[in-house]
Amino acid sequence: MAATVRIALATYRPDAGEVSKDRDLPVLLSALEDAGVEAVAEYWDDPDADWGSYDLVVIRSTWDYSWRAAEFVAWVERCGKATRLANPVDVVRWNMDKRYLGDLAEAGVPVVPTRYVAPGDAPDLPDDREYVVKPTSGAGARYAARYAPGEHESAVRQLARMHEEGLTAIVQPYLTGIDVTGERALQFFGGRLLHAGRKGAVLEPGTAYDDDKVAHPGIQPWEPTAAELAVAESALAALRGAVPDAPELLYARVDLVDGDDGEPCVMELELVEPNLFLFLHPESVPAVVEGIVKAAAR
Repeated sequence: MAATVRIALATYRPDAGEVSKDRDLPVLLSALEDAGVEAVAEYWDDPDADWGSYDLVVIRSTWDYSWRAAEFVAWVERCGKATRLANPVDVVRWNMDKRYLGDLAEAGVPVVPTRYVAPGDAPDLPDDREYVVKPTSGAGARYAARYAPGEHESAVRQLARMHEEGLTAIVQPYLTGIDVTGERALQFFGGRLLHAGRKGAVLEPGTAYDDDKVAHPGIQPWEPTAAELAVAESALAALRGAVPDAPELLYARVDLVDGDDGEPCVMELELVEPNLFLFLHPESVPAVVEGIVKAAAR
């Protein structure tokens, strides 16, 4: 009799008294069990977790990792040596730093124009339009803010605070198209388009960089256009050149906005722990389960 496949879905540990924000996790666990798989949720930072006892560990909702990046990288590398990890170690390490946008741009992928301001660099801020400042390592709009040209003093204070913590900053133009057409998130699983969603603007004028933000305001199902799908697929194809011998991805989310020319461009490529929004797309659960089971069997 064949041994039961064992899969761990790695997640974050909620603060005391809080409930996990991962609405998809119990749905996935139940669906995997129904498929004959032994599936459990494990906190990624649990020192007692036996990662080597699983056939596959799926990084599902480790949504506190950007506050503990060094610790998370160490766990990813340790876990990747103990068993099969999705997504793979090299991909996760590359995608944790948003300087990957430069790699995509070099490959010809349309991305939001991006400058990097490392500790010790002089702040070079736009003086002719709104702009965004955020860290190269962050999630959920952490340390992100939107500024007008007359608000440079506040932006410089943000840069100083980030640099004190050793963070490199991204400076990008605020693309006003997002206020009209929103941000589109195209989800891929097992190498195929799974579904897509559209949400409103995350960064409101006047919101402090260290305030909490709603990460996915007003998210709704979306049917991607041919142009959006082409840009998303070009971003995923560029990964092959950016990460040598990049193995096959289990999952990916490509976040798109309209550029100044009205055409879609990449805001972020999420390959670490993207929210899948299965609560919006219950019809996608079987495809996700199929992809996970196939990955475990490789």
